Amino acid sequence: MANVAFLGTGNMGVGMAGRLIDAGHDVTVFNRSPEKTAPLVKRGAKACATPAHASQGADAVFAMVGDDEASKAVWLGETGALSADVAAGALAIECSTLSHGWVLELSAQARKHGLRYLDCPVTGVPEAAAAGKLTLLVGAGADDLKDARPLLAPLSSEIIHFGDIGAGTAYKLMVNLIGAVQIAGAAEGMLIAEKAGLDSVQVADAIGRGAAASPQVIRTTKRMAEGGHDQNVTFSGKLRLKDVLYALKLADKLGQQTPFGNAARDAFQKLADDGVDELNETKIIDVLRG
Repeated sequence: MANVAFLGTGNMGVGMAGRLIDAGHDVTVFNRSPEKTAPLVKRGAKACATPAHASQGADAVFAMVGDDEASKAVWLGETGALSADVAAGALAIECSTLSHGWVLELSAQARKHGLRYLDCPVTGVPEAAAAGKLTLLVGAGADDLKDARPLLAPLSSEIIHFGDIGAGTAYKLMVNLIGAVQIAGAAEGMLIAEKAGLDSVQVADAIGRGAAASPQVIRTTKRMAEGGHDQNVTFSGKLRLKDVLYALKLADKLGQQTPFGNAARDAFQKLADDGVDELNETKIIDVLRG
């Protein structure tokens, strides 16, 4: 069993860290809001006041935070994880959805501090994290991934190795951009149906059994039909916009035009402009409702 640090115990991180505890690892945890570590402490984890303290002596350091700035906060500086005295050959496993440029920069910093870096964003909802059924999207050296698999196995139902560091993030940003376009399109379609006098619940049910269905579209149209965007926020408009912006930045670097991504960006930006981007991303239907 390994000594594992887990940085970031929000909706996704708490489930992931819990799986590592259940697998028998010694887990230390850090979160900027300390109260969010309480469920894990009850299960046997040790809460620490700083990322550096949590990472001291660790064989692996996981991070699951919201964006580049949060990632920089937990890894860098005097209290960051990279300042800790970790075990020889320790793994730095960054599971957050971050910008491609920051992933490359962070991996270089980790190597300078003697850590082996895995670019490891995930797909799945909090329930999947708690059940160990995430899909892990990995960019890493083959040997590093091999050594990390015993730690990754309790978290996942599938591990997809896309290539070297940065490849996992490139895929995650691409697929989240597709998701944003799907959500915006679904909201537009649901409003057309609504204005044509169709029953929204029936429409969502029919979409779920039709050719336009995808897991994203099925979840989204059902939630749009039900409303309640302020309840059980599984993925906020703020996080979706962040992912879209990171994806568009990568696309621009690669010289790829993104007219549909730009349209989705503008729709989710309106959520932020209206001050409702902390609500579930399905709130976008009300933005388009006008």
